[in-house]
Amino acid sequence: MLNEFKAFIAKGNVMDMAVGIIIGAAFTAIVKSMVDDLINPIVGLFTGGVDFTNNFAVLSGDGSYDSLEAAREAGAAVFAYGSFIMAVFNFLIIAFVVFMLVKAVNRAKESIERKPDQPAEEAPAGPTELDVLLEIRDSLKKPA
Repeated sequence: MLNEFKAFIAKGNVMDMAVGIIIGAAFTAIVKSMVDDLINPIVGLFTGGVDFTNNFAVLSGDGSYDSLEAAREAGAAVFAYGSFIMAVFNFLIIAFVVFMLVKAVNRAKESIERKPDQPAEEAPAGPTELDVLLEIRDSLKKPA
C-alpha cells in the first residue's frame, strides 16, 4: 500500500495539481486586492459610494443596532442580506477579471503557436510525373 501511495504521489498529474493549487491561492490574493483596492473604489464613484454591507434585518432582539457588526457582537440573530449582495457583486467582478486575464493569456499562447520558429527550407524540386513519362516516351522512340 505504501508503494502504491508513492507511485501515486510521484505521478506528474498530482504534482501539477499541487502547483496549480498553490499558484491559485497566491493568485486569489492578487485578484482580491485588485478588486478591493482598485476596482471597487472606481465602481463606488459611479454608484455614489453604495455599500450594501451594513444592510441587515434583525431576526431576534430589540433591532436597534447601528451596524451589522454591533448586532453580531450583541449576539442578535441577523439576516445579513447586504453582505450577501456585496459577496455576489464581488464574485461577478472577480469572475470578469479572471475571464479577461484568461482570454489575454490564451491570445498570447495562440500568437506564439502561430509564429513559426524558423522558416522551413524548401526541398529541391525534382522532376514531375509528366517529366518522367515524357523522358520514358522519348527514350522508347530512340532507335536501339
